[in-house]
Amino acid sequence: MAGRGKEAAVRPVRRPEVRLPELRAYDGGELEPEGDYDGLEFTAVDFAGQSARGARFMDCALRRCALDEAVLSRGRLIDCVLSGVRGVGTDLSQASLRDVEVVDARLGGIQLHGAVLERVVVRGGKIDFANLRKARLRDVAFEGCVLVEADFGGAQLERVSFEDCTLTRVDFSAVRMTDVDLRGAVGLDVARGIDSLGGAVISTAQLMDLAPAFAAQVGVRVE
Repeated sequence: MAGRGKEAAVRPVRRPEVRLPELRAYDGGELEPEGDYDGLEFTAVDFAGQSARGARFMDCALRRCALDEAVLSRGRLIDCVLSGVRGVGTDLSQASLRDVEVVDARLGGIQLHGAVLERVVVRGGKIDFANLRKARLRDVAFEGCVLVEADFGGAQLERVSFEDCTLTRVDFSAVRMTDVDLRGAVGLDVARGIDSLGGAVISTAQLMDLAPAFAAQVGVRVE
């Protein structure tokens, strides 16, 4: 589990290659459940409290949009860029995100439980209290972001990396991990689920930091 150079190699994350076409400006109006949004640019739009349950966004850019209490559950985001979005209580439960870039987001209490994330990059920004319980993450890269009390309980993580990230009070309870690279995390604070780190790679320094938690897990008392 502890990183030892090439011996600790993990399969690399396959990153999204989002190449947006020429976009049309969104003409306003509220989002609609089961709506179909293709090739649109949403700039500084306030979607607070709106419902677009089951909507599909393809080849879209959302820039500096407000997503407070917005309902996008069971929605699909494909080949999209979300830049500078912000919001509290955004509902993306059971949504599907494929080939998506999330840049400099500031989100709190976002609901992603049961969601499927594939080829997603989360770069910069801060996400507090993300609910990712029973989500499926494949080829997801977290880069230079802060995750506070993220809950991955029961999730499946395959080819997931954390580079220059701070993870505070993260919950990995009952997580299934395959090729998860935690070595790049500049802060790794595991609140629960230390016994679920099988399938992850950590650095020697991280092992030293987590040693008390590992000892407590197996019932060893350190004095």
